[in-house]
Order: sequence, then structure tokens, then C-alpha cells
Amino acid sequence: MKTQVAIIGAGPAGLLLGHLLRAEGVECVVIERAAPDYVLGRIRAGVLEDTTTNLLHRLGIDARLNAEGLIENGFCLADGERLIRIDLRDLVGKHVTVYGQTEVTRDLMDAAPERGLDIIYGAADVALHDVESEAPYVTYAKGGTTQRVDARFIAGCDGYHGASRKAIPAKLAQEFERVYPFGWLGILADVPPCHEELIYANHERGFALASMRSKTRSRYYVDVPLTERIEDWSDDRLWDELAVRLGPDVNIMRGPALEKSIAPLRSFVFTPMRHHRLLLAGDAAHIVPPTGAKGLNLAASDVAYLSDALIGYFKRADNDGIAGYSDKALARVWKSERFSWSLTKLMHRFPDDGPFERAMQVAELDYIAESRAMQTAIAENYVGLPL
Repeated sequence: MKTQVAIIGAGPAGLLLGHLLRAEGVECVVIERAAPDYVLGRIRAGVLEDTTTNLLHRLGIDARLNAEGLIENGFCLADGERLIRIDLRDLVGKHVTVYGQTEVTRDLMDAAPERGLDIIYGAADVALHDVESEAPYVTYAKGGTTQRVDARFIAGCDGYHGASRKAIPAKLAQEFERVYPFGWLGILADVPPCHEELIYANHERGFALASMRSKTRSRYYVDVPLTERIEDWSDDRLWDELAVRLGPDVNIMRGPALEKSIAPLRSFVFTPMRHHRLLLAGDAAHIVPPTGAKGLNLAASDVAYLSDALIGYFKRADNDGIAGYSDKALARVWKSERFSWSLTKLMHRFPDDGPFERAMQVAELDYIAESRAMQTAIAENYVGLPL
């Protein structure tokens, strides 16, 4: 098979990139190791910036987003004694939209056949070849045979554990990483949200997050040591812990778990995001802790830059976008990493922290509560910095 762009990974980044390229007549194929049901089974983020929703609107893949997405004009920080509301609409004139990553993926999958986006599922042993030449190609195994896709460019959208990043020589790369000493234990349940907006809580027992996927489906988290096992957390134990950390003023409705898991937290950046004809996007190049909901949105901003660069190359013979892609994407990546890291530090109790670190958290929360300028800076980052 021959194409202009081989996209590795059929998560939101790969699918979104594929749709944007096909909308401009650029040939591409998406190669995914897993089956569609497995891809849809990944329970991830649910807060979308304008960066992400604008791309879906631009493609016209937004019917369910428009019908089911919940507009959030603010969110709250809680410290056990007060609820500090960050009024996004008042502070920066923008909002975020609650719409699950699973639903975004489903919408992009469902739109693929009618828009001519070719997706190959169940592609095992994906490997990249000759990425430093003008004729890179991808091989994979399916149906007992080895298949080959020749392309002009390869877009690595295959996540942290994918093959794409590994195709960049280690001597040319640099990795930045911070592994956090806790994970998020999450529960998804068909119960109404406890509050109309998200609540990030810093309690003496640890962090908690109250969020939602719809008006009838809620997503809650508490942080736990990395040594914890999901088997040791019954539904009742987790609901009890949430009630303590979110406080008596937050009325939680309980229900059986639809899904329950523990996700480790890390900050990770890989540079460069381009190596000759290979370009990385999304989790293949960077990971953020979920505090602040930047993961999917940062992948979408990568895709916005990358699609413009590839379209410019194929439609106008403009190589500047390709040449500048890594630097342009990384400038936004680092700002988002900084925000997610700072919000994680503010709202979590770290095991090695002492009275001084706790006093700094209290002082910062006091400052946020009293300062419109500080709230504006938080709001500006939360809704997403401009592309």
C-alpha cells in the first residue's frame, strides 16, 4: 500500500489527524494494533478545551458533542474549609466542555467510512523503517502475513508505549520525566454529579476530584500510594473516602462502579518531536498528570500544528511548517506541563512534604482566593492557551 501519510495509532490524536488531512485531500492511512472495542474501552479524560472542540466543529464531527456536551463556565478548588470558584467566563470569557474522550474517539471512528479515512485495526508488530530517507515505510503483521505501507511521512500517534518514539535514535533525543509518588484511584458510576462544576480538593487525607461525564454519569478520584491494589478498595470504601475528602457540604450520591482503576501519575516530555520524516504527536511525545485535564487537549494542539504543516507541504510545497513543527509544538507542551505540574503540587499532599510545604500550599490557596489576577492566570491556562 502507498499513501502520503502513515498514521500510527487510532486514538483521538491519530483519528483527528487523519480526518483533518482527508478533509484537505491528503492521502493517509491509520494503523492501530488493537481492535476498535479495545480502543473505545480506554476510560480517559472528559474536559475539552476550545482547541479540541474547534477542530471537531471545523470537521463537522460534532453532532453528539453539541447535543450532549456540558458547558462548564467554572471549576472549584477546595481546601477543607472553603470552595474557591474559578469563574472562567467572567475571568477570560471562555468555557470548557465536558465530553468524554471515549465519546470523541467513537465519533471520529464512526465518521471514518463516509469520509474515506482508512483505518487498519489489529496490526501487530508495527515497525518503522527508513524514517531518515524521503521514502519511509511501516510494516505490520496481520492475517499471518507481513504488510507494508509506503509513505512520504509517518505520524507517530501511538502513545507512550508505542513504536514511534523508539524509532528516533537515543543519541539525538532527550527525555524529561517526573514520576509522582501516588496514583489516582477512579470510579465511574451512573449517578448524578455532586456539583454542577468540577471540584479539585486538597484534604489532610489526600487529594480528591469530583467530575462528571454527563448529567447522569459521574467520575470521581482520590489519590492513593502506588503500593495500593484495586482489589483492596470496595465501592463502599471508596465512596466513604470521597465523602471525607470532599467534605460534608458536598452531597455525593452513591452507586455501583461501572469502572474502577488506579492510574499512576507522571510528567514526561520527549524532544525532538520531529526526526526527518517522522513526526510525533500526543502521548508518544509527552505525558501530563491528569490534574487540569491537559492530556487530550495537548494532543489536539499537536494535531492542529501537525495537520497544518502536512497540508502546507502537500498542497503548497511549503516545508516551513514541517521544519518548525517540533519547536512550535514543544513551546505549548512545556507551558501545559508547567500548569499541570503546578496544580498537582498545589492540590496533593506529597509524602516527603513537611509543615513548610503545607504552609506554602495554604498561602497559595489564600492568594488565589483573594487575587483576581491569580485566578485569571489559572483560568487562562485551564481553558487552554492560544495556538
